[in-house]
Formats: sequence, structure tokens, C-alpha cells
Amino acid sequence: MTETLGSGGISTKRRRIAKLARTSPEMALTTLAHHIDLSWLQAAYEQTRKDGAVGVDGQSAAEYAANLESNLRDLLERFKSGTYKAPPVRRAWVPKDGAEPRPIGIPTFEDKVLQRAVLMVLESVYEEDFLNCSYGFRPGRSAHDALQDLWKGLMNVEVSWVLDADIQGFFDTLSHPVLRDFLDQRVRDGVLRRTVHKWLNAGVLEEGMVRYPELGTPQGGVISPLLANLYLHEVLDKWFEFTIKPKLRGDAVLVRYADDFVIAFERRDDAERVLAVLPKRFGKYGLTLHPEKTRLLRFQKPRRDDVSDDDHGAKPETFGFLGFTHYWGYSRKGKRVVKRKTEAKRFRRALLRIKEWCRDHRHERVREQHAALSRKVQGHYAYYGMTGNARWLHNFLTEVERIWRKYLDRRGQRRAMSWERFQLLKREYPLPRPRVVHSVYRRVANP
Repeated sequence: MTETLGSGGISTKRRRIAKLARTSPEMALTTLAHHIDLSWLQAAYEQTRKDGAVGVDGQSAAEYAANLESNLRDLLERFKSGTYKAPPVRRAWVPKDGAEPRPIGIPTFEDKVLQRAVLMVLESVYEEDFLNCSYGFRPGRSAHDALQDLWKGLMNVEVSWVLDADIQGFFDTLSHPVLRDFLDQRVRDGVLRRTVHKWLNAGVLEEGMVRYPELGTPQGGVISPLLANLYLHEVLDKWFEFTIKPKLRGDAVLVRYADDFVIAFERRDDAERVLAVLPKRFGKYGLTLHPEKTRLLRFQKPRRDDVSDDDHGAKPETFGFLGFTHYWGYSRKGKRVVKRKTEAKRFRRALLRIKEWCRDHRHERVREQHAALSRKVQGHYAYYGMTGNARWLHNFLTEVERIWRKYLDRRGQRRAMSWERFQLLKREYPLPRPRVVHSVYRRVANP
């Protein structure tokens, strides 16, 4: 690239946009697209994944990179002149345990680059607006941050009731006119808005047919999470923080990760009032709460005789959030604490993937199997390795070893892989031991 500012120049631009948004929180910004130049597109290209499936044009990242500067210059010209045509998204289906297959969208590589470039602008604006209660798909925030803040809220607020909510088909039912109204409040740059409009109406290619849904965000696009966050920022976050909380008689805590959220209440009457008005609030913007998956449950600190000694269950009720079951238990010092363990369905799903992998790779060398399984086990610990979940980490390791031995025993060898022989093999090829990666107490000490 002959024209480049480098990452430092892009960061400076983004800080300028953020400062403008921060100092003018009520102003709609009308001149933003000029920040996207060749160096900006280069930065967007560098941040775009290169190993994804190809879109409707069949062009891979390697093919696009073969003439990168010319391609980016042409893309920039079409973007600025308004002649860029958003291609349809290729739809594929991913199996989902115990439910209908989940659709995913695969944009073209060039479309991913441009979406990333526009995201970098919009993100600089909306990160100044979004509230602390939202965590999903935001820079510097993770699911573990959401879990940690929920844990602190449950521990520090005298929580008695939890509203565990589920939005039915959120990403497929998001209203385009409502989204445009929300965008109007902060971003009115004609070039950016025209491009976002094209993505919303690009269509979906499936089985040789292109359909044009009137609802939902661009499937598979990197711009979709931000648009979804903006939608729920207006519909839920701001409404709860500035309209509902001041009217409550007790404390309450909202934690949202993308379209998954829970609200913890100190008082039952507050929780029931919010549950009564929440469907009406969502319905006003075309959203629906799942009637079976949305529930209000008692989550009050228990008496000692309310909790079983083995921590497998708890009274009062439990609820799931981001792959963990939350319940009241007792610490080693006998204090009442909120504990978390791997959700049963997530546990089964992880073991099913291990089983399928061992079945398909059972004839590979033991050394190669061990290396791959070690990475998979470490990946499991990296997410589920939280304070209080040690038992389920050990259970996971035990089950992985059992599955591994089972398929080693089916390799057609003369000698069976007995447990005794497997124990000898484990000495040479031990799988990683469970470890707590995300310590509650370490985060409290070093927030």
C-alpha cells in the first residue's frame, strides 16, 4: 500500500470520532464517511478473518489478496460514489442439539471487509452511548465480564427474584424501520446510511433462490451484532435504566449479552411489575418474549437447611445464563454464595463433540490424538474454568478419558485397550488437568 496511516493513524481517527460523540451526546452526526479511506480499508482488511467460507461470488480471501490494493481502491470508489451493490448472503444450516438447525449467513469476502470498515466508524460512535449493562460483541468486553458483574450483583444486592428472559427469534424479527429510526438519532451520514440500508435489503441465497426478508439483520455480517446491540440499547437498556429503575421500590440489576439477558430484583412486587410491562414494551418494537423460556423465579439467599450438601441442586430455584447454571450454595468457610456450574446441556454438547471427533480420528497416531484432545480440553477449561465449577471440570476430564479409551479400543488391534493399559498410556500422554482460569476472587481483587 502506498497510502497508509498505519494502525496508529486509524486509532487517532477513531478517538476523534469517539470524542465528538462523547462531547455531543444528543447530536446526530452527519459527516463520518470521509474517515473511510484507503488506509482505513486496509486496516479493515487486516482485521477480517481469512479462513471463512466463500460467499455467493466464490472468491476466497487469498484470491482477493492477490490484487489487494486495486481491489480496495475499487471498493472505496464504489462505496463513496454509492454504486456499491451489497451481494446476497449465502445461507447455510448448522445442527443444534435438541433444537431445529440454526441458519447462518456467509457474506462475500469483500462485503466482510466493507462491513468491518463501517463497523469501525459506528463502533467509535456507539461505544460512547452504550451502557455498562451490555456486554455482547463489544470491544474489551466478554461473556466472563458479564458473568462476573452478574455474580457481583447477585451477591451485593439483596436479590430475591430473577427474571430469566428469552427473546423469540430476535435476529430474525428485528424491524428495519425501527432500526432506521434508532440510527437517525445519532448517525445521519448519507453514505454510511445508504450502505447499511443496502445490507438490510441484500437478500439471502438458498437453494438457488434469493429471498428478501423484511425483518432481521444481515446474517453472518460483522455489522449485525452492533445493529442488534443498538436495537436493544434503545428498547431495553435505556428504558430499564432511565425509566423503570427510578420507579422501583428496591434495587435491581440488568445484565445483557447480545439478546440474552437477566434482571435481578430485590423485591417481588418490582419483578412482577416489570414482567407485566416487558412484553408490551417489546411488542411495541416488533419483538416477542418466548412464553415458555421467560420466567420469574425465586432466588433468595437460602437458610442452611435449604441447600443440599453435594451442591448438585439448590433451593430456591436455579437459572441458566451464558452456559452456566447459577444457584445458591455455601463456600468452604460456610458463607452463603452464588455458585455456578456448567449447564447440563452444554456439558452434554461438549462431550458429544469429543465423541464424534474420537470416532472420526481413532486410527490416527496416539501422539496426534493426544495433541488435538489436549487443545479441546484446554479450550473447555478456558471458558468453563470458573470459581466453584471444579467438580464439573473434573467430570468433563473423566468423561473425555473414558470416550478416548473407548475409541482406542475400537482400532482393530489385537490387544484390547483395557483400563489398565489405558492408565499406562495416560502416564505418557496425560491430558491437561482442570484449572480455574476465571477466578471470582482474583477479579474482585484486581477489577
